Amino acid sequence: MTRPATISIERMDGAAAARAEDAFTLVYAEAFAEPPYDKTSDSVDANFRRFRSQVRKKTFSAALARTGDGEPVGIAYGYPLSPSTGWWDRLTTPVSDELRREDGRRTFGLMELAVRAPWRRLGVARRMHEAVLTDTTAERVLLNARPDVEAAQAAYRSWGYRKVGEAHPWDGAALHDVMVLELDVAGRSGR
Repeated sequence: MTRPATISIERMDGAAAARAEDAFTLVYAEAFAEPPYDKTSDSVDANFRRFRSQVRKKTFSAALARTGDGEPVGIAYGYPLSPSTGWWDRLTTPVSDELRREDGRRTFGLMELAVRAPWRRLGVARRMHEAVLTDTTAERVLLNARPDVEAAQAAYRSWGYRKVGEAHPWDGAALHDVMVLELDVAGRSGR
């Protein structure tokens, strides 16, 4: 597998992402099969059962990176968190009511961001991150990241994310850092 010179990033709404589910699945399954994630086919299937529900949200936003010949190499997707989100309830130490306040528009939850190994360190993740947030009116972005994945941690910090806590995002999950990126009005990093 060689790295083509051109990687295109396609922004997608939920309907378009649903039509491209096979590409999203391929990237997710390959990227998260590696340690420390070690995702099995059962956990990939479970993720894409959630994906099929998530793409139905009218505020869903995604980005798919492909080579010039159409091979999928990266994915990013998420949506604004609802006022009833349970995301903040999973933290190991409670945070202030102001930090956890959600109104359905305040926080964009970045559910997944992944790049297949041969295309890492080429700026693909950053470009997808920017694309998925292009039209957001959210004040901030929230994500969970494994503390033992140094490359992802370094990228998120360089993009302006700060750790606000730790959580087990689902039952049986490893401890993740909960990270927030403040955005300016145009949806770009506030740094």
